[in-house]
This record gives sequence, C-alpha cells and structure tokens, in this order.
Amino acid sequence: MTESAFIHRFEPARDAGSAPLLLLHGTGGDENDLLGLGKMISPGAALLSPRGRVLEHGMPRFFRRLAEGVFDEDDVRRRARELGDFVGEARQRYGIAAPVAVGFSNGANIAAALLLLQPGVLAGAILLRAMVPLSDPPKAELGGKPVLLLSGQADPIVPASNSARLATLLSEAGARVDHRVLPAGHQLSQADVTLARDWIGNVAVEAA
Repeated sequence: MTESAFIHRFEPARDAGSAPLLLLHGTGGDENDLLGLGKMISPGAALLSPRGRVLEHGMPRFFRRLAEGVFDEDDVRRRARELGDFVGEARQRYGIAAPVAVGFSNGANIAAALLLLQPGVLAGAILLRAMVPLSDPPKAELGGKPVLLLSGQADPIVPASNSARLATLLSEAGARVDHRVLPAGHQLSQADVTLARDWIGNVAVEAA
C-alpha cells in the first residue's frame, strides 16, 4: 500500500519537543476537520490528518458498520492495518516520531482498534467518545502507553457501560488509562479541549 492511498494533510512541527498528533475525524469529517482541535490541544505539534477511506452514504469513515454501534469487525481489522501502514510510511516521509492519536467518534474507535491490534504504531491516544471496537480483541501489550478517554454522560450513541468496558480493556492490556465522564453528549465541549490540552502537557513532561 502506498501512502497516497490516504488523502491527508500534514503540518510540520513548530515545537520540536511536542509529540506529533495523528488526527482521526468522525463520520462525515475529512482531513481538515480536527486541525483546529490539534492546534488547541498541542500548539506547535506536527499534525498528521488522514481522511477515512470508507464511504457511508457519501460520508467518509475509517471502517464500515452494519448499524449504529454495530461494527463490521473484519473491516475494522483490515482498516486498522492499513492505517498502521500509513502511519509508518508517513513517519519515514516526514521524519516524525510515533504519534499520539487524537480521535473523535469513528476516529476514536479506529484509534482504539490500532492500540489493540498494532500496539507499536501509537505513542498514546486521546479517545473522544470512543466505543469498544472489537468484541474479541487480541491480547495486546501496551506497556504503560498513556490513554485519555473522554466520554459524555448524556451521549446517545455510546452507552456508559461500553466506554467503561473500553477503559477496562485498555487498562488490562497495560495502558495507563485516564477515563473521565463529562457532562456532555456525543459532541465535543470546551471541557474536552481543556482536559486534552492539560493531559498531553503532562504526558510530554513525563516523556522529557
């Protein structure tokens, strides 16, 4: 697979000390959607933002689903492999370190799948309104990778039990999970931005 298989945007780092961000949009978004969020969360970080290659009624996604909240898990696995290949090739092309994924909704779900299926691809992840991506994930070894999981208390799409299960799944795989439930629905709030910015600042301090 060639890197050009993903339409994407790349913005080089203005602060060499910041971890690169892999920005993964929600259903119907594109490679431009989360650039502003990335800049708010980590000003100066390199930004790598691919467009999902699956279309649902003309709306880009990162993998197919059979119904709301019901994923085509074979497709999840295949698309996670493709995305992992893309990240590896983009790292070589742009000279960046392993990125921290910032995913919203469908993008957060593919990021969670990437953590479980290819633990070496990401340095960590900020998962915004994520669900468990695989009913029977492989045994992953995440070796203390930092993960921030931000869920909405009134989210009509992601049941609280599902996001709690994802937090447990990632913790049991060895990730350092910080799971917060916010007084919000499925859409992002200012609290998401503030918490993500503070979290990535602390993670950067720990890594330095």
